[in-house]
Amino acid sequence: MRFNPKADISGGRVRDVGGSGGGGGGGMRIPIPGGTRAGGGIGGLIIIILFVVLTQCVGGGGGLPSPGGGTSSQGQGQPQGIDPNDDRYANCKTGADAADDPDCARKATAVSLEDYWSSELPKETNIEFVPATINTFAGAVDTGCGQATSQVGPFYCPSDQQIYLDTTFFKDVLEGQLGGQGGDFVEPYVLAHEYGHHIQNLMGTMGKVRTQQGADSDAVRLELQADCYAGMWTAYAEDSNLITLDDGDIKEALDSAKAVGDDRIQQKSGQGVDPEGWTHGSSEQRMAWFTKGYEGRTLDSCDTFSASQL
Repeated sequence: MRFNPKADISGGRVRDVGGSGGGGGGGMRIPIPGGTRAGGGIGGLIIIILFVVLTQCVGGGGGLPSPGGGTSSQGQGQPQGIDPNDDRYANCKTGADAADDPDCARKATAVSLEDYWSSELPKETNIEFVPATINTFAGAVDTGCGQATSQVGPFYCPSDQQIYLDTTFFKDVLEGQLGGQGGDFVEPYVLAHEYGHHIQNLMGTMGKVRTQQGADSDAVRLELQADCYAGMWTAYAEDSNLITLDDGDIKEALDSAKAVGDDRIQQKSGQGVDPEGWTHGSSEQRMAWFTKGYEGRTLDSCDTFSASQL
């Protein structure tokens, strides 16, 4: 992945919100028997399902369930602990900066996502595009969906319409525990998936979710659609004036989608594959729907809720 050195990336909505360094949160964790063993062994090595909070934030009732199990009313909850003097992204001005600094690359990705969806969403629907802010944090952070820790992994909170990630996730969990190959396009794919959830929120698609588990559940359809939207953006980015991609970048995205498939995670847990417990889709499904978006490039091509087979 390369960036146009003359491109202006100063407008990307990315900020660092610090963090409390610990505390509550929740999220969906999978215990993996194994890891470092001593005596009887460790039965609780914990890894995290990527993009987990969304399946907990699409509930009904008077509010949205938080990562910790509480509720939060729509529109409440801005990130706490923001340092007004934080300068993590202050020097991210051009594509040349993005080539030298992963923080600036994140900001360039945000610019590209905003540019794409600000054009694509109104073109295909009558819905006004409202950009999402990407927040980086460490340890724990308060959000409109409640307090979340870095263990939750990258997530989108529909209540405050913002994306959150601890950037250590990619090396520590996605590569270290889930066995992904890594690469410079892994994070952009993840951010594009989370931005896909933002588009779903703007379109009202989240209101379609009734069933939370199972291979044919609404939750799985929602997640696969977000993968498909990530593919749509990737096709756009490949042809844009800001980012230049190659075949290796597409392979990195597909490998990441494979690494976070429900069947792959269940296999690593040592408990066997059980489609009844799926919330995000299999590795094959996630790669397939990313490819559908990459090749189809339209919202209609990503209509997982009408698909007879996922």
